[in-house]
Amino acid sequence: MPLEHVTATRYVTPLREGGSLPGIVEADDLGTYVVKFRGAGQGLKVLVAEVVVGELARAVGIRTPRLVTLEVPPDIARYEADEEVQDLLTASVGLNLGVDFLPGSFGYDGSRAVSADDATPIVWLDALTANVDRTWNNPNLLLWHRTPYVIDHGAALYFHHAWPTKGVDAARFAGQRYDASAHVLLDVAGDVAGAHERLAPMLTDRLLTDVVALVPDEWLEQAPGLAEPADVRGAYVEHLRARLNRPDAWLPGRTS
Repeated sequence: MPLEHVTATRYVTPLREGGSLPGIVEADDLGTYVVKFRGAGQGLKVLVAEVVVGELARAVGIRTPRLVTLEVPPDIARYEADEEVQDLLTASVGLNLGVDFLPGSFGYDGSRAVSADDATPIVWLDALTANVDRTWNNPNLLLWHRTPYVIDHGAALYFHHAWPTKGVDAARFAGQRYDASAHVLLDVAGDVAGAHERLAPMLTDRLLTDVVALVPDEWLEQAPGLAEPADVRGAYVEHLRARLNRPDAWLPGRTS
C-alpha cells in the first residue's frame, strides 16, 4: 500500500526551529500536517530518508507520526507575505512529505523520563540507520500523551548523498562505526545488543523492499550505475541488508 495522498489547502505557519523551514499546512482530508518541502536546501534525499527510517521505525513498533505524500498546489503561496516562505512554497509545487501534526505534543527535554523499553529500540534504530541527529542539541523526539514519538530522520542514511560503486559502498556503510556517546537516550537505554537480536529479524528483505517502495519515484535521484528508480530502490535495500548483517561493526558497545 502506498502512503496516503493529500493536497494542501492552506499554509498555516512556518516552523523555524530547523534549517529546512518546514511548515504547518491544512489539507483536503481535514488533517493538519508538518510539511517537509522538496524545495528546501537539503534536497529530495532528505525526504527519502524520512520515509525509509520513519517506516522502519513503525515496522519495529517505535512510535512515529503518520506520513503522507502531500501535494502543494501552485496557488498556495499567493497570499503569503513572507518572501522566504513564498519562495520555498513556489519551489515546492508538487509532491512533498507530510508528517501528521500531533496537537499538544512538546519536544523532549529530559524532564519527563523515557522508559528503557522505549529508549532502547530508538538507540538501536538510530545506530542501524546512522542517524547523527538525536542529540541534546537536536533531540528530534516529541512527547505526546506522555509517550515518545521519533521525528526528523533526514540526517540518517548518509551514504545516499554520494552514491559510489554499488556494492563497494554497501560494504563500507555496513562497517561504519556509530558513535552513540551523544545520543539523547543513551543513559536510559537498556541492552541495545539484545534489541538487535529481537528487532533485526523483523526487517526481512520483503519488509525492506516494501518500505523503500513507499518512496515516490520522483524523489529517487539517479546516480552512476543507478539509472532507474528500481535500481535506486535496490541500492537502498542492499545497503540496509548489509548493515543489518554487520552488527559487530555498529552496535553501541561493540567494536569490529
